[in-house]
Amino acid sequence: MKKDTSTRQLILSILKRNEEQTIADLATQLGITEMAVRRHIKELEKEELIESCLKRQTMGRPTYIYSLTEKGKESFPRNYSDLSIGILKDIEQLSGKELVDQVFEKRRDRLFSNYALEMDGSFKERIEALARIQSENGYMVEYKETEDGSFEFTEYNCPIAQVAKEYPVACKCEHELFKKLLQTDEVERTSCIAKEGSTSCVYKIKEQRK
Repeated sequence: MKKDTSTRQLILSILKRNEEQTIADLATQLGITEMAVRRHIKELEKEELIESCLKRQTMGRPTYIYSLTEKGKESFPRNYSDLSIGILKDIEQLSGKELVDQVFEKRRDRLFSNYALEMDGSFKERIEALARIQSENGYMVEYKETEDGSFEFTEYNCPIAQVAKEYPVACKCEHELFKKLLQTDEVERTSCIAKEGSTSCVYKIKEQRK
């Protein structure tokens, strides 16, 4: 399994460096058979990390060329959190903390505009829609309905956790976003990844009392 994982990473690294490669190119560089390369390629395509296109040659039959998808490119390390925190600190130094707060509030309003149309139907359907949206954005959401009719909404990952540790207003704005999208003030956060010792963000959500 370890060998498979390392071969898979090598394929991604070769495509990162060379952009386009054939099965034969990859087999030569890896020192393995073309059949073995195809097995890894099939799995990487299934995970949408690489893609192929049929390329015509000046002579001979057309051949498939493989390259990284955007998702594949994003699988390599990025230093987004340090960059974001650095920019926010520069904004704070130049214009004050209030402007930083306004940046997060602007982000909250933009996300609301992006997702509001998807939040229709019953309260449970809005919860389902929010879970899908957050999962698509990398938050790894699970939710369950509890005996009292409320929902326990759990995010196992937070893509902006490092930013939120420096600027808690990020969590505040997410809390407000959930209230607006779900049309309820009954949203209580009981755990937060940005706080020491927490491994998930957990919300207890109830439908608005009439």
